[in-house]
Amino acid sequence: MRVCSIASGSSGNCTYVGSGDTNILIDAGVSRKRIVEGLKKISVAPEQLDGIFVTHEHSDHIQGINMMVKMFDTPVYATGGTLDAIRLKDKKGIISMNHLFEVHADEPVSMGAITVMPFSTSHDAADPVGYTLTAEGHKTSIATDLGKYDDYTIDHLKDTDVLFIEANHDISMLEAGKYPYKLKRRILSEYGHLSNEDSGSLLCKVINKNLKYAFLAHLSKENNYPQLAFEAVKCQLWEEMGLKDLDFDLSVAKRDEPSKMVVL
Repeated sequence: MRVCSIASGSSGNCTYVGSGDTNILIDAGVSRKRIVEGLKKISVAPEQLDGIFVTHEHSDHIQGINMMVKMFDTPVYATGGTLDAIRLKDKKGIISMNHLFEVHADEPVSMGAITVMPFSTSHDAADPVGYTLTAEGHKTSIATDLGKYDDYTIDHLKDTDVLFIEANHDISMLEAGKYPYKLKRRILSEYGHLSNEDSGSLLCKVINKNLKYAFLAHLSKENNYPQLAFEAVKCQLWEEMGLKDLDFDLSVAKRDEPSKMVVL
């Protein structure tokens, strides 16, 4: 299994997962150009993509979909509510029904060598999901845009080898920042985003003997810093579990360039 974050942050998200001849993107929230450049760096041609699985319809997750469909005829997979929202945003009618395939939470989808499992998330979107992907005896999990998490979320993330976990904001930065009060309340609500501390607490609950890489993802450009998120999550691991020396690689997924390629 091969895993690489092409972009991660409040301004755009796109993650590559591959196994054998199967190549999948989770979200396409940056431009077609950036997606193609990111794929080129990991020696994957856009024509080789088997599909784009979309978590939800916000622009930082679908920005590049129209042009990926237009230029490369890439299939798009998402829940019914997300597909409807994508079509409503497609003012030029680029995406036809032939490009769209519906998935359902808790119902696995076989895509070549990879099994994709959608799971429901709490976020202010039509019908949002996260995804776990399994292949070759390994598991990658994408858990971002989580207003909250519960036992259901934790159950889906258990036994994962690679985890992308949201660390969206520092609460103090958000509360003192320039965002309107209504937006601050939305971000802090159970339909918003996880803070650095929330991210650390969730990570504590899903750490397992298989975990090799944990990427802090979907950081806010205005209300967080990579080093702040990293240190806050490490502090949470220490406070809740007494973990000082980690048995897995903890890093921050980059906003403007691909992360290192993980090969399992």
